[in-house]
Amino acid sequence: MRTSSRPNWSSALSGADAVIIDLEDAVAPANKEAARSAIRTDFTDLPVFLRINPLGTPWHEADLAAAEALSLAGIMLPKVEATAAFTQLSTRHRMIALVESARGIADARLLAAHPRVARLAFGSFDYCADIGCAHHRDALLGARTELVLASRLAERAPPLDGVTAALDDPTIAEDDARYDQSLGFGGKLCVHPSQIAAVLRGMRPTETDIAWAQRIVAAEGGASSVGGLMVDEPVKCRARGILARAGLVASYEVPQP
Repeated sequence: MRTSSRPNWSSALSGADAVIIDLEDAVAPANKEAARSAIRTDFTDLPVFLRINPLGTPWHEADLAAAEALSLAGIMLPKVEATAAFTQLSTRHRMIALVESARGIADARLLAAHPRVARLAFGSFDYCADIGCAHHRDALLGARTELVLASRLAERAPPLDGVTAALDDPTIAEDDARYDQSLGFGGKLCVHPSQIAAVLRGMRPTETDIAWAQRIVAAEGGASSVGGLMVDEPVKCRARGILARAGLVASYEVPQP
């Protein structure tokens, strides 16, 4: 969930997993300093992240200094690329690296491996503007897949997908979240509290998926057959992952290559 720099009770009470206070796109240049000075984190018990302005902008250094003085779950750094400035960035906070350009996608594996990066996220609209493509699933599939692969190779949490722009129809956000989950994303950014419930529904396994996973996990031994389909350990691993996301098992281990 993303909010402006002013404390937002609706976002804190919306059921989101975390709140992101935005000093970048949500704040006009003339208001950057006032917004920075108004930041609070005591309006919620949820984890609070601060989305600061990108490296190289006039506001970045002051934003980073403000973040260092705050009690935060981490910072979100937008428009990230594996530049020398990024490599040398010093912060005590863990980072969500928001990838929003062709160069950022090309650098995704380097970014994910950075010791301060906890997670990658996709700024899909900025990415489309950078490469000149339409904001369609087919056009964005390669970039999304690269973020999932980069996260797995660096043993990071699955990435977060970008926002759904439509605010008047929550089924669009739900469908987008379900698609994201099918690709291997672990969450989705939102721009309004009205999207939270829909995104959570989309990220959860369906009842059909849960029933399938329970049948698979219940199969005994090594390779076996369930409903006429072969079931071996990789299939069972996927089933355990579904049950973990549904909250029906505590966790599961991904087999190491």
